[in-house]
Amino acid sequence: MNICLILVLVFLLLAWGLEAVASLLTLRTLNSPAAALPAEFKGVADEEAYARSQAYTRANVRFDMITETAGAVVLVAAILAGAFNWLDVAAMRVTEHPILQGLVFFGLLGLVNSLVSMPAAIYRTFVLEERFGFNRTTPALFIRDRIKGAVLAVCIGAPLLAGVLWFFDALGSWAWLTAWVFTVAVMLVVQYVAPVLILPLFNKFTPLPEGSLRSAIEEYVRSAGFAVSGLFVMDGSKRSGKGNAFFTGFGKKKRIALFDTLVDSMTEEEIVGVVAHEVGHCKLRHVHRMMVAGILRTGVTFLLLSFVLGYGPMFDAFGMDRMSTHAGIVFFGFLYTPVSLLMGLWANVRSRAYEFEADAFAAQTTKKAEALASALKRLSVSNLSNLTPHPFAVFLHYSHPPVVERIRRLKELAAG
Repeated sequence: MNICLILVLVFLLLAWGLEAVASLLTLRTLNSPAAALPAEFKGVADEEAYARSQAYTRANVRFDMITETAGAVVLVAAILAGAFNWLDVAAMRVTEHPILQGLVFFGLLGLVNSLVSMPAAIYRTFVLEERFGFNRTTPALFIRDRIKGAVLAVCIGAPLLAGVLWFFDALGSWAWLTAWVFTVAVMLVVQYVAPVLILPLFNKFTPLPEGSLRSAIEEYVRSAGFAVSGLFVMDGSKRSGKGNAFFTGFGKKKRIALFDTLVDSMTEEEIVGVVAHEVGHCKLRHVHRMMVAGILRTGVTFLLLSFVLGYGPMFDAFGMDRMSTHAGIVFFGFLYTPVSLLMGLWANVRSRAYEFEADAFAAQTTKKAEALASALKRLSVSNLSNLTPHPFAVFLHYSHPPVVERIRRLKELAAG
């Protein structure tokens, strides 16, 4: 047996196993006394509403287990059947140019992935989310979103991929460094233009109307010494009944975007608390730190990639007739699974710590910790969040601490 093939299969089994364990522990917790309605939510959610949130979590976890298992089986079967070589042969029949072959190869791979994952996406949107009253996406909107996503992938992803392929084909030992710098530059440009060129393709952003809410937010950001280029309401309700808020852009292009569902369901103080939390991420430089960490992870990835692109046994493991940069990038992704997992776990640990820090910043600067706590409760109840996740699931997946822990911290800050 090829050692690379063994490693790939072991890594895929490991990734699937971790997900399965987390899912089973979540389901077991939902059925245990530990999943009783937390005291912090007494009076906010009744037993019927809480039971509905548990049913929503249970349905999502079970569906994820099915899709992840099916996806792993299909992927292993594709590897053993030499499906990647079929795609490579198809790309060679389209063009003789190596860079164009790579683009065709990734295009075919993306098309196959989209077709395989489409039934699950349709079921989740129009059956599961619909069953619990969240879905507001029409079939036409669903199709338009995917077409727009595909066009963006071609317009942004194709030039980026072509550049990376050329660097590794032409620049030898320094290719990883050049590809890293080029990729980071593209990422920063995309992040800079996203608020005005990309996000409006999917949602409508309307300036927050003049009134007490806008005045309260503007007063808060001034008092916090934070500058934004605009306050907007996003029509998130056209896809889902869930609420949220976020910042877009960076530097002088920072914008605050509030889901219309959030504006319609929260009090003024609660919304200011949510905004203060997001401001905290920026003021405490969480955004910059995570960006730097992401840049460093990208560099490590390209460096490791440069060591294995010419490793013949890796291509033999996937039944390839030839070695190529584009196929090597895909195969490296499988071998990179353990490193990616460890980096993701560490990123989640830091992110959860940042969330606590941003909560503390909001409580300190607004002097109303209870307002943010109330907003978190309202969001959790309306979004049917899992209020009692298993610690292993939190460790593996959560970029935010469990909401009950955040509320308890805020309560301590309010009392102290």
